[in-house]
Amino acid sequence: MIIVPLGVGSATPTATRHLSSVAVWREGSVYLFDCGENAQMRMLQGGLKRSQIDCIFISHFDTDHYSGLIGLLSTLQLQRRDRELTIVGPEGIKKFVEWNFDFANIDINYPLNFVEVEEGFEEKRVVDEDEFYVEARPLNHSKFCMGYRFQEKDKPGKVDAEKAQEQGISEDWQYKELKAGNDVELDDGTVVKSADIVGHPRPGDSFAYITDTKYCPNSVKLGMNTNVLFHEATFSESLSDKAEETGHSTAKDAARVANEAKTKLLVITHFSARYTNEYVLLREARDDFFPTWVATELRPIFTDPAHEKGIIQPKVYLKEINQNKNKGNNNSNGGSSSSSKNKRSRKKKKRFRKRKNYSGKGKKSRNKYSKSSDSDSGNKRKRRTKSRSNKDKNKNNNGGNNSDQRQPKQITPRTPFDDFDRF
Repeated sequence: MIIVPLGVGSATPTATRHLSSVAVWREGSVYLFDCGENAQMRMLQGGLKRSQIDCIFISHFDTDHYSGLIGLLSTLQLQRRDRELTIVGPEGIKKFVEWNFDFANIDINYPLNFVEVEEGFEEKRVVDEDEFYVEARPLNHSKFCMGYRFQEKDKPGKVDAEKAQEQGISEDWQYKELKAGNDVELDDGTVVKSADIVGHPRPGDSFAYITDTKYCPNSVKLGMNTNVLFHEATFSESLSDKAEETGHSTAKDAARVANEAKTKLLVITHFSARYTNEYVLLREARDDFFPTWVATELRPIFTDPAHEKGIIQPKVYLKEINQNKNKGNNNSNGGSSSSSKNKRSRKKKKRFRKRKNYSGKGKKSRNKYSKSSDSDSGNKRKRRTKSRSNKDKNKNNNGGNNSDQRQPKQITPRTPFDDFDRF
């Protein structure tokens, strides 16, 4: 399972943040949680194929969480999609989609399966497949909002091949039956039990998506023992009153949910535009829970890095402009002035050291001076070689540790913010 943040902004986009959307890649399929404006473009930039989308989950009807849905569905129509697409959301999502396409006079050629959830429910499995399920629970926002949990079902344990051969298992179908939990009867009538050959089931990976909510018990239930808890952190603790008023969480609230849910990794997202540096929020969350990461757009989060690295490779990355004072001054003077300065510097001639001027005594006096200068230069060279040899001796005597010697620069260590390959 690979989680790719597509947009981490709250309410309004900024120059470096897009609106809320998260893509979960699993076994060649993509599951989209919220679909903010420009979500489909971010998928392309993140190396995800829109044709691989199987399900779209909308949390609530704030515009920044579903404004990119119609554009994405239209693109799939132009790509001549024929597979079914499941759209999960609050009651009214079907009416919204159908009205937009009726208004544009577009007939969708691929089947749409709408799963609408009415307000007032407690818990519901909105998607239930053979290998995973998606659970929804209501959250505490200013309007009806849902959180989601993507849970893989337990995987069968490993088969002990040596033990199976000792008991007479030799064919492929017998191994498959044992791994499926079924006992196998051999030709001689002996029964090989699956529990004796197959190990304990392995728990599946899990991911919780919780956004636009105050602290509530359902947030803890959705995030219980998850591999990755993707939780909003719209405000810092200094604006807790604002968070309470608007129905959002602070970074401290996200850390509280992570602690109570005992998740393995907390990833905070949905940052207010007032925070140009989201690491302020990360610091607050890390004071109460570790490990906590900040969601970075298009940077994948792996649950199994050994097998998942290289599957998804972003096509682009955001590079913020470096606003150094020197660069700012150069840019303020205009592009023409900077280019003219460069041209002038290129045209400058190399400067050579001037020859010594001697007094006008003719060539003989010059030769005298040159002889003396040659002897002086020879003495200087001897002194330099002597001084170098003395320094080398001192180094050897001191074991190579000289306090006056300039120490080499230390390599800058990786910051904990770059340690994103752990999961």
